[in-house]
Amino acid sequence: MTPAPDALVGFVGHADLWWLRLLRPGFRHCFAAIRTGSVWVVIDPMSHHTLMRLECSPDLMGFYASRGITVVATRVRPPPRRPAPWRPYTCVEAVKRLLGVQAAWVLTPWQLYRFLKIQEKIP
Repeated sequence: MTPAPDALVGFVGHADLWWLRLLRPGFRHCFAAIRTGSVWVVIDPMSHHTLMRLECSPDLMGFYASRGITVVATRVRPPPRRPAPWRPYTCVEAVKRLLGVQAAWVLTPWQLYRFLKIQEKIP
């Protein structure tokens, strides 16, 4: 039996940095929300700082979707007991480490989205 989703990963298309516009439209940045009890801890890793905040929304996924954010419900996995591959610090790398994902070939928000959809078997 698959555990209930305890994490949400949001994907957005806006880009403040010119080079992020090279990424797939709609998938230029990602962030994560991890459920702890009735509260969500939202971690938004950006190029100049990482924003953390608490959300108490009972339907955080619906809230994000209503704002045009693509959201995947997933789970935090026990990380493998080996060092994660060295990668530049990006939003994707930060979210992968929060989720316990060590997929070296997942480098862009679009690749992370596809990886999570396959892992969660979401149509």
